[in-house]
Amino acid sequence: MKLISAHRSDWPEVGDLVVASVIRVVGHGAYVSLDEYDNKEGLLHISEISSSWVRNIRNHVRERQKVVLQVLRVDPSREQVDLSLRRVTQDDKRKKIEDWKKNRKAETLLRNVASMLKMEEEDVYKRAGVKIINHFGSLYAGFEVAAERGFEAITEAGIPKKYARAMEKIAKEKITVKSVTIHGLFEINSMESDGVVRIRDTLLETRKVAADNGAQANLFSLGAPKYRIEVTAPDYRMAEVALGKIVDFTTRAWGEEDGDISFTRE
Repeated sequence: MKLISAHRSDWPEVGDLVVASVIRVVGHGAYVSLDEYDNKEGLLHISEISSSWVRNIRNHVRERQKVVLQVLRVDPSREQVDLSLRRVTQDDKRKKIEDWKKNRKAETLLRNVASMLKMEEEDVYKRAGVKIINHFGSLYAGFEVAAERGFEAITEAGIPKKYARAMEKIAKEKITVKSVTIHGLFEINSMESDGVVRIRDTLLETRKVAADNGAQANLFSLGAPKYRIEVTAPDYRMAEVALGKIVDFTTRAWGEEDGDISFTRE
């Protein structure tokens, strides 16, 4: 049973990107089944296959091929979905396939959780999966958080601890957490007699700021007044956001001290 697919809308919306399987190629285009929508059938017209002239459709699509398509029109009353290939960029395709694969893996992981808890998959999805999706944006994202930060982090979604603990165990067994690290350099000086202690205490607070933004911060003294900070997060966007928050916090905090501060991105 495809848990995530089963809880989608019955039909895609215009503009959506969908993953489809080519089931037959004909003179005027190709008929496909929509993998995420209970294998409903859609039409990829020859005019929407390529921006250039299509001499042979099979040079572009073939039976049993997986394709990413954009939805042009939807008519549920006629059970008709018109689709486009030429309007999908390579970046669109890459991102959609990545999300689709993650959703499929997340469904498998949730089945493992259900098996561990000796429960029906549907019950686990309703009691935990839906809350995870609403809180973290996707089921896979919730498993990633569980793998990286432990079960406490996903109880934020309002799911009971027994589900969260099971998700953490499965996630840590099946998901390899990837991360990126970015760097910067603080130059801080103080005119106070206990300036070294004040600088240390201020910089140590950056670890909490990082954690509050889903990242980890490490600090290294390069010899006063220079201090190097490394911020590690699951992706560059999160790392950049966390570093920005850290710089804002440290600059504001040191603004109340008798001394100077500057930051340089490395």
